[in-house]
Amino acid sequence: MAAKRRRPTKERFSRYDTADYLKSEEDMAAYLQACLEEAPEDAALIAAALGDIARARGMMRLAKATGVTREGLYKALSKDGNPSLGTVLKVMKALGLRFDARAA
Repeated sequence: MAAKRRRPTKERFSRYDTADYLKSEEDMAAYLQACLEEAPEDAALIAAALGDIARARGMMRLAKATGVTREGLYKALSKDGNPSLGTVLKVMKALGLRFDARAA
């Protein structure tokens, strides 16, 4: 009697989401700072980083704090979003973050 061949088990991977790793305000600030240092002129990256931080903090709570709809925040803070400076400043304030200006 021949032994049954076992089918190889398929590995399962979950989708990586940066928001899952942003646990503290320090994590969030360090992540945004790293994005600013990596690509200071890439507005899409900065908007997406703010989106990651916003999702980690809770988009509904952020929507209430900023007065911007949840859907509007998702759209503005996506990699394809183009938020206004006013939206960015509202989000930063609500997240407890701020920009620091330094001489280049």
